Amino acid sequence: MLIMAGCSGTEKTADSGIADGTYVATFTTDNSMFHVNEANQDKGILSVKDGKMTIHVSLQSKKIVNLYPGLAEDAKKEGAELLEPTTDIVVYSDGYEDEVYGFDIPVPSLDEEFDVALIGTHGNWYDHKVVVSDPVEGDDIQAVINGNAADNAASSDFTDGEHTIEVALEGGTGRASVESPAVIRKNGDEITAVITWSSPYYDYMIVNGQRYEPVNTEGNSVFEIPVASFDSPLEVIADTTAMSEPHEIEYTLKFDPASLK
Repeated sequence: MLIMAGCSGTEKTADSGIADGTYVATFTTDNSMFHVNEANQDKGILSVKDGKMTIHVSLQSKKIVNLYPGLAEDAKKEGAELLEPTTDIVVYSDGYEDEVYGFDIPVPSLDEEFDVALIGTHGNWYDHKVVVSDPVEGDDIQAVINGNAADNAASSDFTDGEHTIEVALEGGTGRASVESPAVIRKNGDEITAVITWSSPYYDYMIVNGQRYEPVNTEGNSVFEIPVASFDSPLEVIADTTAMSEPHEIEYTLKFDPASLK
């Protein structure tokens, strides 16, 4: 996780609506190929100074080489000021470290969509919509993630044992789905979800850099994977053997905390 130094202060300003300082905020996008690295679970460091906001996010790889705070057509114009990447180190739950690109992105407002264009290693520009929301004071992403998990675990209705929760799947071709509600198992601070696919051809999943094998040998593929928080989308990779060659496909699992039983 990258930790950035922030500003201090308590005075609220008209531009941002929150006090100058440093926050952990949620950064969500309209596309599963452009998102915060799985290790940081849609979280970035939001810096507020004199009412102006900037969020630093560590992406999933080094495949996005520049961002532009606006539309792709403007990014292509002569003199456009592109956002340059930083090299960030992310740490997955199993301790594996990886180098990825990160960016400091100006934030015009919280809880509202704004435009961010990107260009990848193939030299093509793409338009995207992003939203920054839910700022929590501090500069430690993992502490906020762990705190969310603890809040879920501390729920009076969420005791050790088996529970269920509604879950939706996004990404891929849209033809795959997962069984909902899904079984949730809690054992102390450890929370796992039983994900049952609509196909028997998924032979492994990758969650936070860790590979998981099916827990069944017959019928549709079933996996038991860790869940740190029900409040944030969970980015996963699932490998399918249904095609002529195996393919790893990126998906997003979205849990509904209100449905937890």
